[in-house]
Amino acid sequence: MNGRDRHGGALDAMRRRFPDAPEPWLDLSTGINPWPWPGANVQIADLQRLPDTADFAACAEAMAQAYGAPCEAVLPVPGSELAIRLLPDVLAPRRLAILAPSYEDHARVWRAAEREVIASANPLAAAGTADAIVVCNPNNPDGRRLERSALIEARGRLAARGGWLIVDEAFAELAPDLSLASMAGGGNLLILRSSGKFFGLAGLRLGALLAPAEIRRAMAERLGCWSVSTPALKIGAAAHADRAWQAGARSRLAAAARRLRELLSRRGLRVAGGTDLFQWVETGNAKAVWTQLARRGISVRRFHWSRRHLRFGLPPDASAESRLEAALAGLAQNE
Repeated sequence: MNGRDRHGGALDAMRRRFPDAPEPWLDLSTGINPWPWPGANVQIADLQRLPDTADFAACAEAMAQAYGAPCEAVLPVPGSELAIRLLPDVLAPRRLAILAPSYEDHARVWRAAEREVIASANPLAAAGTADAIVVCNPNNPDGRRLERSALIEARGRLAARGGWLIVDEAFAELAPDLSLASMAGGGNLLILRSSGKFFGLAGLRLGALLAPAEIRRAMAERLGCWSVSTPALKIGAAAHADRAWQAGARSRLAAAARRLRELLSRRGLRVAGGTDLFQWVETGNAKAVWTQLARRGISVRRFHWSRRHLRFGLPPDASAESRLEAALAGLAQNE
């Protein structure tokens, strides 16, 4: 399984596996906003020059204001995925407690760096023994939420031992009350943010690391002088500054998530969790449901570690909702 298969998308691979599926494919395998921020126009002039200090500063300031974080704590990065992969190079914990199930690359990266990883449904309980705790909040793929107060308490226990709290807030725009961004820049707290999910700009490859100065410096040295493109910085600054669009997007996503939950429930699937960008479904035979949907040209996310769970992203329009409902109705008839 390659990286793209692990993260959803990859319709080219789905087409090869299911060559007789009807076109166009309906890709519900990602947790990306199907209605992206609309102002992402690339200017030729921005493609012709390297990003400068002012571009990075403007993007960092807009991100900080959107997150409610201190501006000096924010480092724009070329996607949070790359930052995740570089964390073992800039941090030295030997024993990490990582939320499970969760975004798999966290555990994978630390194991590849030969660190001890303890996969736990309650990693905060390890604050007295682990060198670092890694959580996604809200969690991906099940949408689980960890209370801010519990994270702050765990951070305090870690700090007493020189440990780190690492919080992946890729979906935090959907639950800003959970974010620790206001505390960013202080010791022993690292936060990862993404512009791909809520803003629907996954191809922009833009994210942020919120961290103490020494960690930001170490990460910046590894990323190099021009780690984020000029267009990405310009678009990121404008999108994060567009509060009116953000408010409208939250309302639109909440309504779409409600419709999807109702649709899935009508068709006999149990919604066991999720966020306003995806729904976490429990079913008796996840592989069979996934396969039958794929044969109808609909891609949803399945997981090698569970036979009972699937993740459904948001259909982009009424036609896609109807297509999904018809496919699920066909599954029920074939049982």
